[in-house]
Amino acid sequence: MIQNHIKKEYNFVKNPGSISKLANQIRNIEACPVQLVENYIKRISIADSSVNAWVSVDAQGALETAECLKKEASKGIIRGPLHGIPIGIKDIIDVAGWPTKCNSPTRSNIAPANADAEIVSILKSKGAIILGKCHTTEFAYFNPSPACNPHNIKHTPGGSSSGPAAAVASGTVPGSIGTQTIASVNRPAAYCGIGAFKPSIGVGANYGVTPLSPMFDTVGFYGWSVADAVALFEATQKITIKKDSHKNEQSVRLVILEDNFFDQTNPEILSARDIIAEKLSSSGYNVSYLTSPISLETLSQTQMLMVEFELSRIHANLLEFDVEEVSEKLREAISRGGNFTENDYLLARNQMEKTRELFFSNFNTTDIFLIPTTPNTAPEGLKWTGDPRFIAPWTALGGPIISLPGGKDQSGMPIGFMLAGFPGDDINFGRVSCQLEEKLINS
Repeated sequence: MIQNHIKKEYNFVKNPGSISKLANQIRNIEACPVQLVENYIKRISIADSSVNAWVSVDAQGALETAECLKKEASKGIIRGPLHGIPIGIKDIIDVAGWPTKCNSPTRSNIAPANADAEIVSILKSKGAIILGKCHTTEFAYFNPSPACNPHNIKHTPGGSSSGPAAAVASGTVPGSIGTQTIASVNRPAAYCGIGAFKPSIGVGANYGVTPLSPMFDTVGFYGWSVADAVALFEATQKITIKKDSHKNEQSVRLVILEDNFFDQTNPEILSARDIIAEKLSSSGYNVSYLTSPISLETLSQTQMLMVEFELSRIHANLLEFDVEEVSEKLREAISRGGNFTENDYLLARNQMEKTRELFFSNFNTTDIFLIPTTPNTAPEGLKWTGDPRFIAPWTALGGPIISLPGGKDQSGMPIGFMLAGFPGDDINFGRVSCQLEEKLINS
């Protein structure tokens, strides 16, 4: 049995509720959007002085929108699957009327955005209520945000979507929006013990999102569970994609990928992985332990070269600011990336495409991969956002990634895993991942 040694005064975890269930209750006039917003605002007043997930909260605006949505629901008018659902937005994403500060002193006096990012417009059109902006690392790179881990506020919530993940895990909002370039959605989800969905590269809306590396930048989705994160993702798709009939839970093979890249993984995490594999095998799934056909470590290094090349061009002007306005971590990344030539970048990009082809050619299109998210659970301290190594190659491979909560370690901190799929198979992959989660819950 896990012994939770976390002091109560350090723990602010609370289930914010299921997105789908809340939406159904609003649709059936069993729940009120105004009451929901009031409840989350109250929770923010209790928890966020310690968790610090939120940059700013628009209580008045959210309540006014909720009142409008309440009246519409009473008349049978439902804008979409998120009607009346409050959502938090990572502060690298534009929301009209709000400044996008990116956790940077260089933007302390930036004017409010004059238009919503595309993902925000989609959310609003589906009936979502924008509750506020959540903290991010500096320009979504590695310099930490003020946010803390709700499981233990002495520990990091990860980066760069630290605020959106901590907001959900602390019960202050049922869903939130982050972004991932290297590991920025899946690491905070693992550290905070919640569900997340990072779509395939190229799926989703990036307009109005402050770029870091456009090759990889992807909007991601948080919820308390995998089902919540998938529901939020599906609700934001502008075109409904039909479920592919050839892929269902009976045809899925769960691949436990083995690679020396994972040699430094904490034994508690590997043990939790094997327990999950055993449960799913007992439930009738085909579970196979297979060796990676590529070097995941080399792929991770290739991705970092490409990211730093792109960010060095996008954010070159930051080197003109005073030292105290731009972190040493970001300055060093811009300088390193500036040393890479365009030929270095194009060769790396070409190599990455070949590596993707080689990797996926060794597996079936119905395979889903189960991998540890991080070598260890969330580290103590707030000066480091944690280890992104295990996530980076899966971001580089380009397919969808689910964050699957996997229990807790001996100290009571969450253990997280990734489920990864084939690029472009997002809808089917998300739905099968929900089935896997349900099997684990009921086993």
